Amino acid sequence: MSRMRAVVVDPSAPHRLALSEVDEPSPDSSEALVRVAAVSLNRGEVRRAMTADEPGARPGWDLSGTVVRTAADGTGPAEGARVVGFLPSGAWAELAAVPTNALAELPDGVSFEQASTLPIAGLTALYALEKGGGLVGKRVLVTGASGGAGLFALELARLAGARVVALVRREEHDGLVREAGAHAVAVGEDGEAARGYGPYGLILESIGGAVLGNALSMLAPEGTCVSFGVSGGAESTFDVRNFFYAGGAALYGFIIFHEVLAQPASEGLARLVRLVDEGSLTPRIEVVEDWTAFGAVADRLMQRGFTGKAVLRVGV
Repeated sequence: MSRMRAVVVDPSAPHRLALSEVDEPSPDSSEALVRVAAVSLNRGEVRRAMTADEPGARPGWDLSGTVVRTAADGTGPAEGARVVGFLPSGAWAELAAVPTNALAELPDGVSFEQASTLPIAGLTALYALEKGGGLVGKRVLVTGASGGAGLFALELARLAGARVVALVRREEHDGLVREAGAHAVAVGEDGEAARGYGPYGLILESIGGAVLGNALSMLAPEGTCVSFGVSGGAESTFDVRNFFYAGGAALYGFIIFHEVLAQPASEGLARLVRLVDEGSLTPRIEVVEDWTAFGAVADRLMQRGFTGKAVLRVGV
């Protein structure tokens, strides 16, 4: 069997990740073989890779590249098509077998680097915002707003006509989130600073801990809080009375791997790609490196060494 390079979990390597030779993938009938050009990093996958017990595990969710072999069942992009794709694992490699329902074609105006930021962060923002229904005139709070999904959410919410409030931990992120679409910015560790701009018809919450507890008491009647991260703490307490007194308020547990079962990644990615191509959505890329620097970039991500997205060019 032919071999290729891929990033694998190696407990003895720096950052527990190493570039190694592995077997090339053998696509199923509904999968296209993609030569990967760029990948982007997400906190969840990096945390999982750095704590994995299984040597040889293959991390990676986001990728962009070129189809080198079409799916045998005739679905999906043709050979030679530039694409963006989504995988549950194994994207950090020279080649990837990607289900055609997780692929979208790229127009010439969208670069591989831009496209690689869209699968996890972009789809999370897009699909989470849809839990709020029509957003025109609605107050929307985005916590963790300076991160990859947060910045996409700010831009998409404003594009949909919402009144958007960004919650960030540090004052220096004010300009960044306003540029991305925030009408107002609240700064603080526990989320209380955002209360004065509410109540909110929709809250996109990725911090957990005290922020989630406080957010649940800021919902408007029939409002929804979408919880999709716990970067600030996995346990939370909240005032139950304030929550149910709002009337019809809801807490929605969101994980993109579940959401794409009902709404395929290919559909959402195609929508995001069109927005990028027409200039309505701007991926905010802070770091671009050769993929051999994956360990150092992953460490910077976990240490909150940058905002926005980090992209690695594969095979450069």
